[in-house]
Amino acid sequence: MLKCRTAWKKLAPLARASSTVCRQNVRRTGLTHGRLPAQVPAAHMSTGPTGGGRENQLYALLVGAACLGGGVYAYRTVKGDQRRYQERIDEISSRHQKVDTEEPVAPTESEPSVVPELTAETKAEPSPEESSPPAPETEVAAPSDTTEPPSVEESTPATAKVPSHTPYLLIGGGTASFAAARSIRARDPGAKVLIVTDEPDLPYMRPPLSKELWFSDDPKVTDTLRFKQWNGKERSIYFQPASFYISPEELESAENGGVAVLTGKKVVHMDVRGNKVKLDDDTEISYNKCLIATGGVPRNLQVIERAGEEVMKRTTLFRKIEDFKALDKVSRNIKSITIIGGGFLGSELACALGRRSTESGLEVIQMFPEKGNMGKVLPEYLSNWTTEKVKTEGVKIISEALVKSVTCKEDKLEILLKDGRLVKTDHIVAAVGLEPNVDLAKSAGLEVDSDFGGYRVNAELQARSNIWVAGDAACFYDIRLGRRRVEHHDHAVVSGRLAGENMTGANKPYWHQSMFWSDLGPDVGYEAIGIVDSSLPTVGVFAKATAKDTPKAATEKSGTGIRSESETEDTATSPVASSTPAPDVVQHKDEYGKGVIFYLRDKVVVGIILWNVFNRMPIARKIIKDGEEHADLNEVAKLFNIHED
Repeated sequence: MLKCRTAWKKLAPLARASSTVCRQNVRRTGLTHGRLPAQVPAAHMSTGPTGGGRENQLYALLVGAACLGGGVYAYRTVKGDQRRYQERIDEISSRHQKVDTEEPVAPTESEPSVVPELTAETKAEPSPEESSPPAPETEVAAPSDTTEPPSVEESTPATAKVPSHTPYLLIGGGTASFAAARSIRARDPGAKVLIVTDEPDLPYMRPPLSKELWFSDDPKVTDTLRFKQWNGKERSIYFQPASFYISPEELESAENGGVAVLTGKKVVHMDVRGNKVKLDDDTEISYNKCLIATGGVPRNLQVIERAGEEVMKRTTLFRKIEDFKALDKVSRNIKSITIIGGGFLGSELACALGRRSTESGLEVIQMFPEKGNMGKVLPEYLSNWTTEKVKTEGVKIISEALVKSVTCKEDKLEILLKDGRLVKTDHIVAAVGLEPNVDLAKSAGLEVDSDFGGYRVNAELQARSNIWVAGDAACFYDIRLGRRRVEHHDHAVVSGRLAGENMTGANKPYWHQSMFWSDLGPDVGYEAIGIVDSSLPTVGVFAKATAKDTPKAATEKSGTGIRSESETEDTATSPVASSTPAPDVVQHKDEYGKGVIFYLRDKVVVGIILWNVFNRMPIARKIIKDGEEHADLNEVAKLFNIHED
């Protein structure tokens, strides 16, 4: 027993040393080959001399085999990983090969446009702030009198197959979308553009719905939707006939691209991370770049909404082609119609319908809470004059009218005002403003401006990296006038055009001061720019009007349907003042034939109205841009040559 213990004491250090060496060898092997073997053979204590013996040889053999096996395993694993990685890359490449071939390639500015000339009332002059004028291909063409309008059948295509992907997706079928589509195609001739609209019609102009269409002598105007401009030329309300567009199902395979319109479909959800949208029928469309141009929806009075179904049936919210058709039909079959609202739309419709009062005995009533017509825009003296002008068109005016309730009694609508006045009528047109359509804000996570409404965008009209907003729904920052939201045709044209350019990589800021115009028939009209708010101080300079100082004469001279289409920037950069001396004192006479009204904020001109003065908008735009104080606005008024004979 003692001998065994003595022997063990001698052999134990050798056994521990051998075990330590084995463990170190195993660790080195594992580190060398990148992984530990699945099984490590147990180390056996050597009974022989240190560094030798059969057991050590056997152990070395086992360790060598393990190392060899580990090396083989590591080699096969690495090769297998490389093979699987390459297969995955090939799979991804083949999956996106079709999409990649549709990626838009932005050509240089010098490349010619292959887009056919568009008959859009969308030609707006280039911004004077830009360092160089826009390329010709980015300009929207003037109306073409030879373009045939789409028929009713053409303008409402049959249900089409929805493409699963489009490089350019434009949500909304109004002026801004059309201008953007044209701009995209001008800069990227092979671009594939899909317009999605919830309306049944192809893109069309909205201004004639409350202006020229009502003055047409054609009894079938609601079917043809063709009208005569003040200059006597006839054209269609549609920007382009149906033959201009390609069908949605052809878009993906179109070799030269094109513009397709998906009508009667509404985008209800937007996934900005996945770059896709969902339609109201659960169809999904992915995109590379997207424009939101959803416009707005007409507001209604709460007293009308609470009045019940019968009152709602007899109320028109005027915005679309179908509203024009419905109101035209109603106005021919009733005896009295009341327009609530004294703004642009309400006043235009009042004058248009007033024309029928002399033809068919229709009673036309216009009521508004202000003291005079256009009271929120025009200074009081001019608002009162305009009110009298509207009365001469056959309209009965009820001013300072606040609606308390609306009821339906004995087949008549009774409008009770807060001061006790009662108005009986057959039909109501509510023209009390527009609410920007921001339904997609929640699902898309886009910011809505709390003061002005609409999607907040940056200087390039971007809401996100690949999402732009244009038209009525955009709340943009004006470098001269602060953050704004504008609801006029010219703004829709210019913002849509700029958004389209930026979607193809232009990266241009929105510096344009958009204008707007309104006509109270063919004899009185005005154009305006900037902030025109009657609560601001104003200075008006007027002169005696001549026969050429009317909207009709202005369009006859320019040959266009929209007066601003004949503008040029040369006028703005080097205006020539009239040699006729202006009056020493700004005077307000009873007859405001033509003139200029300046709106001031902190003694700086922030808004200008040209009253029966046409084709001078670049001058007004330059004055707003300069942002300077003027000691004598009489001298500034000379730039508009209003004292010419």
